[in-house]
Amino acid sequence: MPDPATVASQLGADGRLLVSLGGDWRLGASVPSTDEAIAALNSARSLEFASAGLGHWDSSLLTWLVKLLDAAKAAETEVDPVGLPEGVRALIRLAFAVEEREGARREDKKDRFLVRIGNDALEFVSDRREALAFIGGAAMALGRFVTGRARYQRSELWQLIQDTGASAFGIVTLISFLIGMIMAFVGAVQLAQFGAGIYVANLVGLAMAREMGPMMTAIIMAGRTGAAFAAQLGTMRVNEEIDALSTMGIDPMEFLVTPRMVALMLMMPLLALYSLVVGIFGGLVVGVGMLDLGVVEFILQLQRSVPLTQVGIGIFKALVFGILVAIAGCLRGMQCGNSSQAVGLAATSAVVTSIVLIIVTDGLFAVVLNVLGI
Repeated sequence: MPDPATVASQLGADGRLLVSLGGDWRLGASVPSTDEAIAALNSARSLEFASAGLGHWDSSLLTWLVKLLDAAKAAETEVDPVGLPEGVRALIRLAFAVEEREGARREDKKDRFLVRIGNDALEFVSDRREALAFIGGAAMALGRFVTGRARYQRSELWQLIQDTGASAFGIVTLISFLIGMIMAFVGAVQLAQFGAGIYVANLVGLAMAREMGPMMTAIIMAGRTGAAFAAQLGTMRVNEEIDALSTMGIDPMEFLVTPRMVALMLMMPLLALYSLVVGIFGGLVVGVGMLDLGVVEFILQLQRSVPLTQVGIGIFKALVFGILVAIAGCLRGMQCGNSSQAVGLAATSAVVTSIVLIIVTDGLFAVVLNVLGI
């Protein structure tokens, strides 16, 4: 039967604290507390060990010793581990060979509500500062692109234009067609009660031109392209490719961010215009199928109710939304940490940030245009 683990602490007149270890130290068995030895450290000048009576031991002894040595380090007490078995000393050296990473241990989160609020506030301010610095750098890089001084790969720019434009036609077609049909169907049910089914063309045309076309296209691109930008740049950050570009004297803002911004700025207005046409076609299908409207009648009513000014507003919105999606995706990618999990978090954050910015900006557009009477 194993002997129980024992600890005896003796403080000498010269300030030396001798900790004697005995018995068998096994996981699952009762282990003495470190409270007595830690309390004696406050009056000790040095800490020594005696292990003549020590029997079999495992990681329970190492855990006990590490806790005691941490307390000795905090009390600035000199430690002499010679009295410990060689195997124990070797494992302790390994335990303290590398500094403990901050946040590695679980901490008690009780009574830290105000601390968390303060940390969240500081993180919010820091994030806003980084975002403003990124926007400034992106604007300067875009200026160099316009003047022909930016360094980037033209082949990559054309590939990005294809990825953000032609490759997105499928999903934009499906969503826009269904949105147009849904709005026409909802409007038809109500307008048919008053014999005003012809005004379905007004409803679908104005909604798609001014709001739903650019906004739905932007949301689609936020989930499809913004997340892709964040994942691409995040992976490059993990693989230290962005650091390599900086080392070679190439500005990552010019080489990586600018082509993505330009691609979305060029393609978003075209996709919004395409979404408008497809959405109106969806409304036409419902108007002809449910309300027995003629195709020519629907188109003439559409021409009278949707002036080019409204189409221009939608296209300008799409341009602004494209800039927001590109900035959000690239910003989160550049802020990515150095792990695979961080890449996923960056992509998720890019989508959330893009959608929030799109909705807020669309609300600001509504207020400004209402004030201007447009």
